[in-house]
Order: sequence, then structure tokens, then C-alpha cells
Amino acid sequence: MADDGGSNRTRRRTRRRRNMRLSKLYSFACGRRPSVADDDPESSRIGGPGFSRVVNAGVPEQQQGSNSISTTKYNVVTFFPKSLFEQFRRVANIYFLVAGCLAYTNLAPYSSSTAVAPLVIVLLATMVKEAIEDWRRYQQDSEVNNRSTKVLQDGVFSDVKWKDLRVGDIVKVQKDEFFPADLVLLSSSYEDAICYVETMNLDGETNLKLKQSLEVTSNLLDDDSFTTFRAVIRCEDPNAHLYSFIGNIEIQEQQYPLSPQQLLLRDSKLRNTEFVYGIVIFTGHDSKVMQNAMKVPSKRSNVEKKMDKIIYLLLSSLVLISVIGSIFFGIATRDDLQDGRIKRWYLRPDDTSIYFDPNKPAISAVLHFLTAMMLYGYFIPISLYISIEIVKLLQALFINNDIHMYHEETDTPAHARTSNLNEELGQVDTILTDKTGTLTCNSMEFIKCSVAGTAYGRGITEVERAMAKRKGSPLIADMVNLNKPFQTEGQTAVKGFNFIDERVMDDNWVNQPHPDVIQMFFRLLAVCHTCIPEVDEQSGKISYEAESPDEAAFVVAARELGFTFYKRTQTGISLHELDPLSGKQVDRSYKILHVLEFNSARKRMSVIVKDDEGKTFLFSKGADRKFTEAKNSISADRDEKIEEAADSLERDLILLGATAVEDKLQKGVPECIDKLAQAGIKIWVLTGDKMETAINIGYACSLLRQGMKQITITLETADIIALEKGSDKEAVAKASKDNVVQQINEGKKLINASSGEAFALIIDGKSLTYALEDDAKGIFLDLAIGCGSVICCRSSPKQKALVTRLVKTGTGKVTLAIGDGANDVGMIQEADIGVGISGAEGMQAVMASDVSIAQFRFLERLLLVHGHWCYSRISSMICYFFYKNITFGVTLFLYEAYTSFSGQAFYNDWAMALYNVLFTSLPVIAMGVFDQDVPARFCLKYPMLYQEGPQNLLFRWSRILGWMLYGVASAVIIFFFSTTALQHQAFRESGEVMDLAALGATAYTCVVWAVNVQMVITVSYFTLIQHICIWGGIALWYVFLVAYGAITPTFSTTYFMVFVDALAGAASYWVVTLLVSTAALIPYFTYAVIKTRFFPDYHNKIQWLHHRNRGQPDSNDADVEFGQALRQFSVRSTGVGVSARRDAAALVRLNSKVYHADSPQLS
Repeated sequence: MADDGGSNRTRRRTRRRRNMRLSKLYSFACGRRPSVADDDPESSRIGGPGFSRVVNAGVPEQQQGSNSISTTKYNVVTFFPKSLFEQFRRVANIYFLVAGCLAYTNLAPYSSSTAVAPLVIVLLATMVKEAIEDWRRYQQDSEVNNRSTKVLQDGVFSDVKWKDLRVGDIVKVQKDEFFPADLVLLSSSYEDAICYVETMNLDGETNLKLKQSLEVTSNLLDDDSFTTFRAVIRCEDPNAHLYSFIGNIEIQEQQYPLSPQQLLLRDSKLRNTEFVYGIVIFTGHDSKVMQNAMKVPSKRSNVEKKMDKIIYLLLSSLVLISVIGSIFFGIATRDDLQDGRIKRWYLRPDDTSIYFDPNKPAISAVLHFLTAMMLYGYFIPISLYISIEIVKLLQALFINNDIHMYHEETDTPAHARTSNLNEELGQVDTILTDKTGTLTCNSMEFIKCSVAGTAYGRGITEVERAMAKRKGSPLIADMVNLNKPFQTEGQTAVKGFNFIDERVMDDNWVNQPHPDVIQMFFRLLAVCHTCIPEVDEQSGKISYEAESPDEAAFVVAARELGFTFYKRTQTGISLHELDPLSGKQVDRSYKILHVLEFNSARKRMSVIVKDDEGKTFLFSKGADRKFTEAKNSISADRDEKIEEAADSLERDLILLGATAVEDKLQKGVPECIDKLAQAGIKIWVLTGDKMETAINIGYACSLLRQGMKQITITLETADIIALEKGSDKEAVAKASKDNVVQQINEGKKLINASSGEAFALIIDGKSLTYALEDDAKGIFLDLAIGCGSVICCRSSPKQKALVTRLVKTGTGKVTLAIGDGANDVGMIQEADIGVGISGAEGMQAVMASDVSIAQFRFLERLLLVHGHWCYSRISSMICYFFYKNITFGVTLFLYEAYTSFSGQAFYNDWAMALYNVLFTSLPVIAMGVFDQDVPARFCLKYPMLYQEGPQNLLFRWSRILGWMLYGVASAVIIFFFSTTALQHQAFRESGEVMDLAALGATAYTCVVWAVNVQMVITVSYFTLIQHICIWGGIALWYVFLVAYGAITPTFSTTYFMVFVDALAGAASYWVVTLLVSTAALIPYFTYAVIKTRFFPDYHNKIQWLHHRNRGQPDSNDADVEFGQALRQFSVRSTGVGVSARRDAAALVRLNSKVYHADSPQLS
């Protein structure tokens, strides 16, 4: 019997070890020993659909995928066709391809080589860019694939490259090495077969995870032990679920269930463990990390979408003028042989062909249409797309290297993960932000507690300070100093501990009322967690690896208050704690019977332990309201069965106490929100906090202010609560929805009846569920848009994404979502722009984002400076691109009309081909990269400048069409002025006049000068590079004239020595170039002067201020006065932020001032 008893105890101990983790809770709760049949409720699914993988340990499976990975977009075979396909998805490139093909026919007005060369150059440039990016990805893949790991081969562990691993291989991974594939853990260097894993590459979390093998394999402690090891693993098929795993392992005809505790994921790292052995189950792209390597949804900016519409407009215009020209050509062709008279004798109408036959004018007109389509193709800027890609890439480099957005503490710079949305950063209308870890530090500090009805802890939190300010309560001056982290003389501050109360510190709690309850409370803090202690061998100090910041704060608080957690084993926890009877520190051990882990549904965790005296305790901690809730229904799903079992244990608990941990606001958050609100950006906070906390946080970060009327929508009313006690769920749902709709309508009425007051909308998660339904979300959005601030409380990740989608689609404006955790990924991907905060919650949000920053306050500079600059640059760049192309293209059309639409080109073939590629492309790229319409400090000082973006003032159709009309006007001036001045003008003493080549070269020179000097007028901020690009483009034209003209006439044709012999020595050429180019710029110069003087944009006013105060300090009186005028010019008032109170008083004073007429910026 003794042997049987010992055997039973051994079996029970073994079972407890296996059941330590949550995945075995079902067996534990049922009180039965696990078996093959019922140890795992999912065991019946093994071998069924989705659970068909079979792995034989030590037998490599050649038919499964290799462990080699490839993240490249192309390979040697697919690069050329796939990259061409990507480029010809753009309609402009298709047009140039068709025109290039037609250039090989007799219809072409120029040589085929000059038609194809620009397209080839652009395609090659893009392909080179794609090849370089893909080569970098290939090098990264090669580095990973060629890493080495130890694999069992012929009874010996030898080095094998990662790419050669196969399913079934047994591998040995040593300390600080990455796992080469997804492995099932067999054993480790620890006796209890545990190991520590760092998953930073998977989720960005730096805290260590505890993994544990099955006891049946834990005795495989050296290489020789695998000589006789045989096992078969049956498990789920490859999938993307990082935190779940279902399978079993068969050893000696006995099956044992596998759980996520035995799964070691590829690219995670072995830490604090000398070695582990494992079996490869998923390789390469079958591994879970690669299954999760999904691309971020493709996003396009509004500017880019409008640019496509402009291209279609130009193509339509191109077709229209080609049709017009062909009609006139057909009419002229028909009249060439009228009544036996030959009108255009030089076309030889008597020698007809299919291209020109006066007897078949319709056919000639149709063929001329194709000629015209090729000739007028310069309306379409062939280098626009590649130029914009280059500019955006360089803009992203400036964002990445902005020292003002670099967080020194974490060594984290800003990072534009995609450059496609640079200009979108300047058009944000609404920001939707998470709170914890985004607005706050997510670095919890234990600051107060309440035990047995007594509150302990002195000090004031930022939220309490906001509450006091809101209620008008005076703050005690000396309490401000209590916000500093706790430290005694000679000691440094303790991270996570900001608690001060002499009643319980230094073991004084034994003298307080109910010391037994206080002792149990501190013991709970030290025991109820999943932290891993790490002891510094040199200093002896203990630090903790925790799954969350608040859990770390609890353990640190317990340590600082005398209950030091210093050791964790597979089956127990050890503490140093105070014995109230002896007054000495004693060691106590607690056997862990089971852990009921925290999850987002239960929002609590519990641990079942047994102390040295044999007493069993269930310690539980969690959200306040979760302890009063009970589950209503249980399905057959395994997870819900586990929750049912956990819920059945967490009953009839004794309340020991409550904790208060403070998550401080990040540095600069109130100021940043204030500045963004001044910029006219609406800010929505989507948080999981309860309503009271969310409102107080709103005040603390300046999202809410004194005097702002609050519209609160909640279902926490007496009527709804009473109704919920009934069992009719449909009636509850209908009543709840009707109640929410009624509150929304009342809120809308309140706003409509107001006279300019500022409103804030606060809605809880339960109400939000009904507000987001199809028949209610419209009125909900109307209400929210009418409010200056919106706070959604108790929001789930799905609700965050749905709210983001509603704002994006409902308003049609640009939305930006910012968050730091996995629960924010949905809204980050749903928004037009997703910004990830690299923080304590991991890197999931960053990996899903378009831009990542280290702190919320950097959003101010990202939007107000870089966003505005990028929007301004890209908008001006695109407008200028179309202007210069229309200027060039219209001169070709005018010459066509001048020659009765005969299809004759005005310029030399190669001169036309190089116009966009060489002579005018570099200045516009330099403008897109370096131009600054307003200096950075003025962007921040006058944030309403940002509204030029959301209101699209710089890229509206009136501005785009204005630039196009200006291009037409410039072309008309250049063509008629140059032809009129030189057509019959002798340019040599011998009386020779201009031929077509010389006349075309002169007009071309005027075009090059006009469009490049136009850049000088347009640009607001000059650098040496811009000067080189602008004047270098003009210089390159003269170099081309000389070099090209020096080539044999077989190639240079009519341009042979045209500059050296004909133009350079002719005074009329230089005079005409100067006068005509100047005349072409007069329309814009006149418009700019009138607009800046009488109808200035916001940036025009700030430019004038910058010019007037150059060299003077910011405190100059004129600066102050003009700054007030700029605020009066604000596009719209937000009524949000602490500045709203300042501006209200400032505007009253401003309205009483009279400005003099000699201040043009105030017109």
C-alpha cells in the first residue's frame, strides 16, 4: 500500500506538472486523470480536415516543403515579365507603348528610336529600382537560409544549413540561437525541461516566455539518448495562429497531448537556457511566422488618385485635339485638287498614297489621327511616375532622419515604412488613437491600494490632478513632489513603484488593523502572476520578466513591501516574506496546482496554490467589474469549456483589496493634442477604459476642457440594467438599441440648438455596438462630426476598426489611426494612414503600420511639418509637371495648325525625346525634395496652416486647371512671338533667314528657359542642389545643341551645326530668347502678385511674416501682432484643447484692432 501510495503521489505530481498551463484546465476541473481519449478535447480532430500532418521523429520528410524562405517579389525567370506587367498597369505607359509601336510605321512624325527611347529609359529606371530593392530582400533571405544549426544525422549532431532542414529532423539549439523552424520541444538543459524564449522577432515583445516539454521526453538530456528514440507526431496543418497548437505525440504506443507550451516558433530566440532539443514540424513558408507574413493592405493617397484623373483628362484632350486636327486635315486634303487646281503643291497631291489621297480624304483623316496621337503625346508626362517615386523615397529618408523625431531613450527614430502616403500625412482630417501605450507610457507604477477598507498611499496622479482642476479644487502644493518615483536617501528610484505610506512600509503593516488581510493581499501580489525572476549574479538584485507592465508593477510592489518573489520552478514559487510572529524574513514556498491565465474575455487571472501547511488557496486578480459578472452561455468549443471550468472555480471569493497603478501620460501629449486641435484636426480616443477614467484622461491630455458640453451615451441606466436582469435577450437588445438611437437624436438636437458652443461625445462600448449597426451608424456619425472631441470607452479591437471604417467612408476625409498594440492592428490597417508606436506592447502595430514613431508627441512634427511639406511639394510638383508638358505640347499643336495639320514636327526628334528626361526633369525633382513653402518653426507656430491640406487648397481642380491654362498661354506666347519675330528675319549679313530647324531650335530654347525659370519663381526655398538642377537643365540644352550638332548629318539630320553655324552668332536668337521667355512668364508673375496682395493663402501670409521679420527675434512686436492676425485667418475653429481658452480672449482683442492698408499681408 505504501508503494501504491507513493506511486499515486508520483502520478498526481506528474499530472500537476503536465497540467500547469491553461491548456490542461479541462482535465483538472473534471478531476480525472488525462488519457489518450479525454486529455485533450481536440484529440478527436487529429487526422481530420486541417489536422493531417504526420511527423516521424528522426526521419526527414522530403515531400514536405523545404526550410528555405524567399521574400523576394521576383526571381530570375519572372523579373522581366512581372516588372513590365506592374508598369503597364499604368494607362500612360500603355499609351507610350502603343505610340512606340506605331512609330515603326510610316505614320510616325518622328523616328522610331526617339519614340521608344524615353519609354525604355523610364521602364529601365523603374526596373533598376525594383531590382535593387529585390536584391536587398534576396540578400536578407540568403543570410537567413545559410545559417547553421545542429541536426541529428547518423546518430551524431552535425552542422546543417537552415535551408536544408526537413520536417522530422531532430535539432539541437543552443543558448542565444534562433530556432530554425517550428519545433516541438523535447527537452532542455533544465531538470524540469523548461526553457525561456524571446519572441521579439515575432511580436516585438522583449519579455521572456516560459516553455516546457512533456515529462515523457524530458529525459532526453544528451546526444546519445536519441539513438533509440522513436516518436510520431500528429498535429494540425500549417496555419497562421501563433498562440495555438493542437496535436499529440505517440511514444511506445502511448499518446500524449501537445499544446502551445511545447511549440518553439521559428525566428524566436532561446534565452537563459543552455540548449534544447526539438523535432521540426513546420518548415519554411509553412512555419507560423511566415504564415503571418501578410502584406499590409495596399493604400493610395488622394493626390495619387486625382493624378490618375488628370492623366485621363489629358488623354481625353489629346484625343480631342487629334480629332480636330484630323478633321481639318481631311477637309484640306479634299480641297487640294479642286477644279483641277493644286493648292498644296508641295504635298504632291498628284502622286497619291494611302496616307495622302485627295480622292479619299476620310481615310487620310483617320490615318492622320494616329499621327497626331503620336505627335501630341508630349501632353502626357512620361517621367511623372518615376519622378514622383524618386521624390517620395527621398522624402521618406528625411522623415527617417529627422533628429526631432528621434527618441534617444529607446534609440528609436521615426520610420516611414512606405513612401506611398507621404503627402497623405498633410491631409489628415481625423485622428483615431488608442490610449494605453499610445497617449500613456504603458509603464505602470504602483501608487495606491485599499486593503480591508483602508486606503494606503499618498500622492496625486495626473488624472486626479485633472479631476481637481475640473472641479475647481485647490491642489496641495507639497503633493506635487510626491509624484516622483519612490526613493530613499542614497537609493535610486524603483521602476514601477511610486508608493509612499509609512503605515505599511518598512514592515509597519503588522501594526495596522487587519494585518492578516494585509499579509494575504501582499502575498497575492507576489504569487498571482506569470513573471520570471532574473537574478543579477554581480549585484544580487532581482528583476522580473512580465507579460504586462501592470503585472510587473504588482510584483515589484510586493518586493518593495517585504514579499520578495525570487524563484519559480515548474511546480512552485518561492518568496522571502515577513513572519508577523517572529518579525523576521522567512522563506516560504507555494506549490502551483494550476494557473487560470488572463485573457481579454475574462479580464482576470487566478492561480491555485498550496502552502507548506497544506492549505490550498485560489488567488485571483482582474478588472473590477469582472468579478461581479457571470457567464450566460457555454458552447461546445474547447476554449469556452475551459472558461466555464475557470468560472466555476472563481466563485465565492473573499475581497482582499484593490490596487491603483498609474500609467502616466507620455511627455508632451497634452501639448501635442492641443497643437493638433489648433491645426483643425479632429481627435477621437478609442480606449478599453471605463467611462470615468476615459473622461479624466481626456481632461489630463487637453482633449476635453472646461466649458465644453459633454454628450454622454451609455446603457448603464437604471431602466436598461433592470431589463437586463430578465431572460428575454431580444427585448433587451431592442430596448438598448432604441435607447441609444434616442440618445443620439437628443445629442444632435442639442448641437443644432446651440450657438457655437463646443461639444464632446463620450460613448461606452455597449452603446457603440448598437450605434455601429447599419441603420444607426449614419446618425451616430453626424453627431460625432458635430463634436470637437469623441471618446469611445470600453472599445474592443473590432469596434476600433469599425469606427475607423465608418469615419473614413462616411466623411470621405483622410483618417489616421495610431496605436501600439496587437489590438490596434485592425484600425491601423483600416485607416488611410496607420501609425504604429514602438512600445511595451510589442511590434505588431508597427509591423502593420505605414509610419512608425516612438512617442505620440512626434505626431505633431510628422503631420504639421513633414505632412504639410510633402503635400505642398507633391501638389506643386504635379501641377508643374503638367504645366511644362502642356507648354511643350501646345507648341507642337500650334505648329501643326500653322502647317495645315500636315503631321510635321516642330522640333528635332531627339530634342523632343529628351525634353522630359533630361532638360526639365531634375528641377522638378529637386523642388519635390527640398522646397519649403514655410519654415518648420512657422509650421509649428501657426498650426492652422495645416488646413491647406485637409481642405485640399493646393491641389484643387481650380489650381490644376489654372496651371494647365497657364501652360497653354505660355505656349501661345512662345510660338507666335518667336515665329513672328524670326520667320522673315535675316540673321546673317548675307540675308539668310531661319529655316525650320533653326526656328524650331529657337522656340525650343524659349520653352526650356521659360519652364526652368518658372521653377525659380515657384520655389520658396533654395538650396545649392536646386540651383544646379535648374540652371544645369538649361546648360544641358546648349550642350546638346553643340554635341548633337557636331555629329554627322546622317544622325543629327537638320540639327547639324545648327547652333554653332546658325544660332550662336545671331543676335536676334539671343534677343528673342530673352524677350519671349520673359513674356511667357508675365501671366504667372502678374497672377502671383495680385493673388499674394489681395487674395493671399495662409502660407502666403506666413511667408510675408517670415520675410518681414528675417533677422529679428520671434518676440518682435510685429510678429506678435501678425500672429494674432493669422489666427483670425484660421480656416475653422476647433474649440478643442487648452489653447481654445487663450485664443478666445486673443480674438476678442484682435477684433478691436485696426490694421493699416500698407500691410499687404493683412488684406
